[in-house]
Amino acid sequence: MKIITWFGTLTLDDNGKLLEWDLFQKDTNVLAESLVQPKETEIDIPPAGFNLRAVAMECGFVASNDEYNNLLRDVSIRAAKQQISSGTPDMGVIQAVEALDDIDETTNTLSERLAEWNGMYFPEVGLSSEPLARFVAKYGSRSNVLPDDNLYEKATSSMGAELTGLDEKLVKGFADNICTLYDSRSRIEEYLVKSMEITAPNLVNIAGALIGARLVSMAGGLEKLARFPSSTIQVIGANRALFKHLRARAPSPKHGIIFNNPIIKNAPWWQRGKISRAFAAKITLAVRMDVYSGELNESIKTELDAKIESIKAANPRPPKRENKNKNKGGKGRKQKAGGRR
Repeated sequence: MKIITWFGTLTLDDNGKLLEWDLFQKDTNVLAESLVQPKETEIDIPPAGFNLRAVAMECGFVASNDEYNNLLRDVSIRAAKQQISSGTPDMGVIQAVEALDDIDETTNTLSERLAEWNGMYFPEVGLSSEPLARFVAKYGSRSNVLPDDNLYEKATSSMGAELTGLDEKLVKGFADNICTLYDSRSRIEEYLVKSMEITAPNLVNIAGALIGARLVSMAGGLEKLARFPSSTIQVIGANRALFKHLRARAPSPKHGIIFNNPIIKNAPWWQRGKISRAFAAKITLAVRMDVYSGELNESIKTELDAKIESIKAANPRPPKRENKNKNKGGKGRKQKAGGRR
């Protein structure tokens, strides 16, 4: 029998007597790495009462009990640090999604400030958010707008105040900083797309990289998302509507952040609930495939497309809604007419 321990590979007979041994390098980092790495071969279980400490001393790996205890403690601490520092691939995705949210919040606030600031000097610009930041960062004052620009006529006939040299430098620098944030956002999105294609290819194939990354972030990880039922995945992100449904008599939400997918967003309102359920069910299957297999399965997307087509064919028109007030009013008129008789 062959067993793998934290300090080497041991060969035992049927009675548990040590026959041969192959010791690892007596280095804390090397021993920690061998302890953390998964074993490719099946490991035999030593017999009951097997004394690993005594075997380590018999092999000459350690000379005393104190050395064994100290070395095992150091190796265990190093292995724990390696596991914590390595993390999982989806941890970077979660941090990137949260960084996107922080950038969006910051750029929205700064873009509003830039719009008010630039509106004093060029109120007719008609731009906002990133286009406005790019425009101000490029030209600064409206007097610098080139004739081939679409806003040249508006710039030459603007009713805004004149922008002095000091103010122009300040506003242009402010716009440059906002553009830097937008550039960072683009790089983070590119990172998310590449990371999700490697980490969760089936989820990307079904929901898209950005929606899939947000699902992973809100669930707290890919493995946690794989444990969710499809009904939970369907309403992730619809917290307010869900709490309102639980506390009051509001209708239950039909979809959460998966609504941003064009399959649901572009569907007629009476089909969205059924499509959302089918969509969430396939997301659940795709995530579990990514966690436990890691291989791309195109049949999931094919089955989803067929299911959506069947939903659209079975529900071509919106359902008829009964007018309860009208029926109540009719009964009242009949009773009133009978009273006159």
